[in-house]
Amino acid sequence: MAELLEEQRESWGTRGGFILAAIGSAVGLGNLWGFPYKLYSYGGGAFLIPYIIALFLVGIPIMILEFSIGHYTQRAAPDAFKRGHKRFEMVGWWGIVLAFVIITYYPVILAYCFSFLWYSIVGIFTGGELPWAGEGIEGVENAKHFFNETYLGKTDGPSLGSIRWNIVWPLIITWAAMYFCIFKGVKLVGKIVWLTVPLPWLMLLILTIRGLTLEGSMQGLAYYLDPVWSELAKPITWRYAFGQVFFSLSLAYGVMITYASFLHKKSDINNNASIISIADFATSFVAGLAVFATLGGMAYVTQLGDNPVAVEQVAETGPSLAFVAFPYALAQLPYSAWFSFIFFFALVTLGVDSAFSMTESILASIVDKTGWRRCIVLPVMTVVGFLFGLIYITQGGFNWLGTIDGFVNGTWGIAFMGLLECVVLGWLWRIKTLRRHANSHSDWKLGPWWDYSIRMVIPVVLGALFFWQLFDDIFGDGFLRTPEGEWILPNCVGLSIVALVPVVAVVLSLIRGRKDIVEQEHPEQNLPIGGRREGAIAFITASIIAVLLILWLTVPISETIKQVILWLLLLGGIFAMLLSNHVLDKHHTSTSQASWLARWAGIIATMDISASIAIILLGLVKAEEAEVTTAPIRDTLSGVSYIILAVVFLIIIGGLGWCFYRALAAGKDSGIQHPDEIGD
Repeated sequence: MAELLEEQRESWGTRGGFILAAIGSAVGLGNLWGFPYKLYSYGGGAFLIPYIIALFLVGIPIMILEFSIGHYTQRAAPDAFKRGHKRFEMVGWWGIVLAFVIITYYPVILAYCFSFLWYSIVGIFTGGELPWAGEGIEGVENAKHFFNETYLGKTDGPSLGSIRWNIVWPLIITWAAMYFCIFKGVKLVGKIVWLTVPLPWLMLLILTIRGLTLEGSMQGLAYYLDPVWSELAKPITWRYAFGQVFFSLSLAYGVMITYASFLHKKSDINNNASIISIADFATSFVAGLAVFATLGGMAYVTQLGDNPVAVEQVAETGPSLAFVAFPYALAQLPYSAWFSFIFFFALVTLGVDSAFSMTESILASIVDKTGWRRCIVLPVMTVVGFLFGLIYITQGGFNWLGTIDGFVNGTWGIAFMGLLECVVLGWLWRIKTLRRHANSHSDWKLGPWWDYSIRMVIPVVLGALFFWQLFDDIFGDGFLRTPEGEWILPNCVGLSIVALVPVVAVVLSLIRGRKDIVEQEHPEQNLPIGGRREGAIAFITASIIAVLLILWLTVPISETIKQVILWLLLLGGIFAMLLSNHVLDKHHTSTSQASWLARWAGIIATMDISASIAIILLGLVKAEEAEVTTAPIRDTLSGVSYIILAVVFLIIIGGLGWCFYRALAAGKDSGIQHPDEIGD
């Protein structure tokens, strides 16, 4: 491969350091409260079927895609996309701006963790008593009051209120920790993660073992693992499974592209992506065991054990799980301050890796664009991020944090960004180039299926998720305005932020960059163009279908006729997409290039198919709204649950074992070198 980078770029010290850093970025606070709650809420063990399908269908292929473009260009996300075409730079900035929005509030949650870690340390030195301690229902109320009233001073409504000065110092400590983790560059990060990534695994293992030994823990695990198979027939279960995989792996923020850009040119891509993705899944699943075993014990202690909704009463999602439910449960244990210390230390180490990885991706993007020195950019970023964080440590800041995170980390934000990433790299780039590059630097090889996955399958899946959310919000009640006609301010602000992100991305892409980097030449632009006629047919077909879909949504006609038309439009979109793909396969070669009409036809057709599927799924959801299925309440795991446990651990151990075997085999037989083997 010809070198794309004109100057020497820093690289990771070892392959292990890179893998741990990427795992640290993917594994975050959401693994502890996001995955377990979704699994419990959408079918228990049955949820694992769509989740595992999504992991291998979407998660690993996109991880490989991001590693490939980052490693191929040796650049952070904006400049990496620019190497394909200067107009693509804004796609890279789009993800980076989303990452910036996240690091304005993510450190605030880490500040909560530092605060509770301090309360635990104080408890250790004052005889083991935690400030929220209490027994039974009174203890639950104590934990809620301590977090919401004593600590946050939380108020309802959109008003921010005054700054909570007790959170300012923890926020300063958080930003200082992030600063010192990355100020020396990725080689220092590669050393730090050897401590910060294994420690949470050790802490989770301790909490899991302790949780399983609590009385009542089996009831919690039954809620977690007993399958409700009827949930698989509901489209919303699949929607959340695919969404959780995408968000859990930190894809489309530019983080993985940036990390891969610091890899040595002979480093593995495919196997590293698989190891990181499976390790993230393993962490989420084991975290779920710790969470629900502990919640089962919590329900038992509160003497709600005979109540068939006991675990439901104590199982909460989001930060409330970490700062209300778990603190109460830990307070019931002997040596509670020590176990609280272990738990919140695990949260700190889980969160700080994700936080500084996003900060590093923003930092590297700015440095690549401007050529400014890291030692200047990082302190400025730290101060700016801290000042934005003050908004979220006000009395009403917690409410705004949840709302904005729902938009940025949800379908409107990062899912759409992932869709855009696959569309640009699949239809407008030469995806075969990235596959050849990945295969030439990997322990095992990708087939043509990967091209079709990035170009067609994943965009259709993510597009359907996006349009589903869009239609649900537009045609649903109470998204931006109440039934009484009043504006819902938090949703308006959240939507405005995700709408402003692409505007900022375009502006950043138009700013003139550093002058010491020579613009990349694109010799394929001078190649003869093929497939004009087929491309025109596909483009006209896809465009007509897009217009008809708009009319379908707006013009009132018979429901029976509408359903027939919808399926015909779906089939037409599939025809246009396959025809466009045929043109790219035939003419996007080393001696010719495909018609731009064919490329844009493929994009429009993909959106046509996604919108059609989203409409069909919405109809299925409405048809099932009256159906309510509940899991049977057990005090012991069913035989099926034990089978699910065995299969999951087989996938995790077998998957990681196969990846490590391929790495060892490649190291011995193929001559592929890795950073560990390369001396300076």
